[in-house]
Amino acid sequence: MKVGIVGCGVISKHYAKNATAFDAFEPVACADVLPSCAEELAAVHGLRALSVDELLADAAVDTVLNLTPSSEHADVTRAALAAGKHVYTEKPLALEVEEATGLLGEAGGRGLRIGCAPDIFLGGAYQEARRLIDDGAIGQPLGVSAVMLVGGADAWHPSPEQFFRDGAGPLLDMGPYYLSAIVALLGPIVRVAGFASVRRRERRIMVGPRAGQQFAVTTPTHTSATMELENGVTANLVASFDATDRYVGEFVVHGTLGDLSLPDPNAFEGPLRMRRGRDGWKNLTYPSRGPREARGIGLADMAEALAEGRPHRASGELGAHVVDVARSILRGAAEGRTIAVATSVDRPEWLPVSAGSTRAA
Repeated sequence: MKVGIVGCGVISKHYAKNATAFDAFEPVACADVLPSCAEELAAVHGLRALSVDELLADAAVDTVLNLTPSSEHADVTRAALAAGKHVYTEKPLALEVEEATGLLGEAGGRGLRIGCAPDIFLGGAYQEARRLIDDGAIGQPLGVSAVMLVGGADAWHPSPEQFFRDGAGPLLDMGPYYLSAIVALLGPIVRVAGFASVRRRERRIMVGPRAGQQFAVTTPTHTSATMELENGVTANLVASFDATDRYVGEFVVHGTLGDLSLPDPNAFEGPLRMRRGRDGWKNLTYPSRGPREARGIGLADMAEALAEGRPHRASGELGAHVVDVARSILRGAAEGRTIAVATSVDRPEWLPVSAGSTRAA
């Protein structure tokens, strides 16, 4: 599959570098509203630097990899679909659920595919955890405890305002990693309740040419949610941009017989641990695909699914469900009530690791 990258910021460098590990897709062109960014990425990775319009019109591009800022995701995806391209987009799929489901309708009407990050749940650790859960290693699943605590992008990004506006914040920016993992492991979410707050109404840019400038915060920066899954499992998620000078990414699945502690949902590597009854934690080994344990595995799976005529796992439907869940949590917090989640999605099929792969601790 020939891929054109739209949006040549920080994450594009990871996708372009990781592409060498996958046989299913090949980046061939890139574009950005700032031509210098596209030219820089093209020079490093041997791509053709084009304008956005030129890339969308290029017959050599089968699929658009949408790595633009989240506020632009829906518009770029819609334009790519209109140009007859499949799309794989960074999260979130769109800022509102109605927009997300509308994109799915457009794609379906044109016979095109939409894939959506994150794809970390396809990594070896999460796939092994799913196998253990399905095999009853911790008994019947009861709940999930997840925590994401960071200080916010104002400490490291030269233009951090985008992370503190409606459509971002901790729940829509980082929450998709955790929500996608919950659904991939245990199934869709049907009902949510939440609390949300803004601890600081103004933030100061700490790095880059605009360091010292202040900007307004217009979306919650600390959220706490309780979710009920279709199978009766409950999940709790705390997501915050208010934890000074640290990063916490914890994800634990509790069962009737034991617990599974998984790696950070925003990383492919890390410890997978299990404890049963009153025993202590034990480290588990799990299969690894080596360099293919990286962002891009979801795009590779979509390319293979197209060739094989099967559903892909990091799907637009999953992305739309995640947007619906996040927006429902924020709505529930604003209205002080429980919200029913309107969308649903099938749990993605398990993705086995091929025989002969290495194992990670």
